[in-house]
Amino acid sequence: MIVIQHQKNRVSMNVYGEFTLSDFKEFEEVVNFKTRFEGPVDLLFDLREMADFTVDVAWEDLAFARAHPHDFNRIAVLTHSQWVAWSAWLTRIFVEADLR
Repeated sequence: MIVIQHQKNRVSMNVYGEFTLSDFKEFEEVVNFKTRFEGPVDLLFDLREMADFTVDVAWEDLAFARAHPHDFNRIAVLTHSQWVAWSAWLTRIFVEADLR
């Protein structure tokens, strides 16, 4: 389950339990709308309560990053998982944003 909050130029997402492809698609819709009508946004991912994610989410995340190389100003990822931190670092290859 996810909870998405958005304000002008910022989208925040909290994940609880398993992160599924339908959750990611919901996030994508919000970000696509905001970047189309407001320009680049800041992203905040709070994944500290995420139990797991499906493989298709990881694949979709990479495809999404490749499709949006200039649409983000800053990206912050909060996590306890080294694997998630590493995958966020991998996103830097595709996205020109300040990633922490």
